[in-house]
Amino acid sequence: MKQDRPPLAYKNEEFLESADARPLRMVSEYLEPLSHFRHQHIRDTVVFFGSARIKEDGPLGRYYREARELARLVTEWSRQFNKETWRFVVTTGGGPGIMEAANRGAADAGGKTVGLNIGLPTEQLPNPFITEELSFEFHYFFMRKFWFAYLAKALVVFPGGFGTLDEMFEILTLVQTHKLAKKISVVLYGSEYWREIINFDALVRHGMIAPNDLQLFQFADDPQTAMGFLAPALLQHVPIPARETPAIAHSVKPE
Repeated sequence: MKQDRPPLAYKNEEFLESADARPLRMVSEYLEPLSHFRHQHIRDTVVFFGSARIKEDGPLGRYYREARELARLVTEWSRQFNKETWRFVVTTGGGPGIMEAANRGAADAGGKTVGLNIGLPTEQLPNPFITEELSFEFHYFFMRKFWFAYLAKALVVFPGGFGTLDEMFEILTLVQTHKLAKKISVVLYGSEYWREIINFDALVRHGMIAPNDLQLFQFADDPQTAMGFLAPALLQHVPIPARETPAIAHSVKPE
């Protein structure tokens, strides 16, 4: 009796969804964004973190409006460098709240904008302001975090909860330990909030961080001040190096 041919491994959905194929799924979440970033000529990014719970018309709505304005300012300022590649593209976690506000501000300025969404039990859906070709859905948090860090030249952290804190400290740790082959400038937006939530001075006093670690970030309380920090920091990454679009990842080599 003639038997039907078994499916090719890379077309076998049952296999691809199995535990044995987990490494393939992880690699896919690296390669698919890489392909899109290359085809869209995305050179680097400015990442916005912040709470999904902040609404434009809610009690903390000013943060939404100011995130939108700052993203617009960043995008308009970056237009001067957009020739063969797109520079300093506003990137978020792709969801609502501060993420939506930042993607919206970049769209207001007519720029491309990236959303790195992730599937959650509460079903976080991508907001409608992300550039269609730059909207991604992740299953693995660590691959999503990789893409936040790999292309970023600056980070702006608006008030947020567990997720925002996790993402912020991940980047600060990478900067502190020199595990990135570049400098990322970090702006904590909303000084009153951040000084209440995290006692940075106490960390120094107890010897948990060094005094100069406080220089890894700056505080800002309005879009113009934040832009005043970001613009000169981002200028340090101009002109464009020989590698114009994302390549296979590399980090600082150990001495």
